[in-house]
Amino acid sequence: MNLINQIRIKLMNSSNYISYLRTNGVKIGEDCEIYKSVNFGSEPYLISLGNHVRINAGVQLITHDGGMWVLRSDYSGFADKYKNADKFGRINIGNNVHIGTNATIMPGITIGDNCIVACNAVVTHDVPSGSIVGGIPAKLIETLDDYEKKK
Repeated sequence: MNLINQIRIKLMNSSNYISYLRTNGVKIGEDCEIYKSVNFGSEPYLISLGNHVRINAGVQLITHDGGMWVLRSDYSGFADKYKNADKFGRINIGNNVHIGTNATIMPGITIGDNCIVACNAVVTHDVPSGSIVGGIPAKLIETLDDYEKKK
């Protein structure tokens, strides 16, 4: 992203920023809050957000597997088999989801409704509705029902 575009984004209000993301192909529901430092990667059209989703600062939404670069290399011994290979995956985020600061969501992931993803989590598997996950890789911490009882 060039410097002028970065400055333009910084100066946008929240609703204009969401409109900008939509014009780049991100499917975004209603009542969403998205920090401007979120990285939607090079394939934002593979990302879908439900209603009432908050994505905090520094979150990385990764829609392709960069490791295929190694398999395509002449050094790997697999170059003939994987010469033009790429692996892409959609990211689908349900309704009423909070994704904490600096979390990373990997390709092909679905996060269900009513979920919390902890700060710095690396999500490598689907997250069932009503779950709170965290860690590297992210694992179930507790259900939303358990969280509500503690609060």
